[in-house]
Amino acid sequence: MLRIPVAGPDAAVPAGRPGHPAFRPVPIRTARDAVTAAVLYPRRLGHEDIRRPDRRPPSGIGPAGRGVLARIGPSDRPATARDVECLWLTAMTESSVCLHFSLAGYAEEARARADTLGVPLFLLDLTGAAQPVNGPADTLDADGA
Repeated sequence: MLRIPVAGPDAAVPAGRPGHPAFRPVPIRTARDAVTAAVLYPRRLGHEDIRRPDRRPPSGIGPAGRGVLARIGPSDRPATARDVECLWLTAMTESSVCLHFSLAGYAEEARARADTLGVPLFLLDLTGAAQPVNGPADTLDADGA
């Protein structure tokens, strides 16, 4: 299990792209807070039009914007390979890039499958900061949208 240091509530994460203001995460206390954090992070990367979903999809919560689809796993179980594959397939049908956020981490099979498919995986800590978990997430975090 990946251990993430918890920063104070007023901590700012440096911007992902030059010229962007520091990202101020939203502390996570509820599933709704997790959705808010996962909506704010792609905005930091340049996806300004990402929005909360009107309805909750059967396998998690999926905010979307033009060309981007995210899934948030707000449960207390690690995300599975199936979770990653379903997100990837949905994004492919919509010609979108995808991002996966989890509060509980990722099963080993999920990490391996995400690396194969190029799906960026992020772990949300309780401060609301998204920590990259795999290579595609590191690249996205460094380069932006």
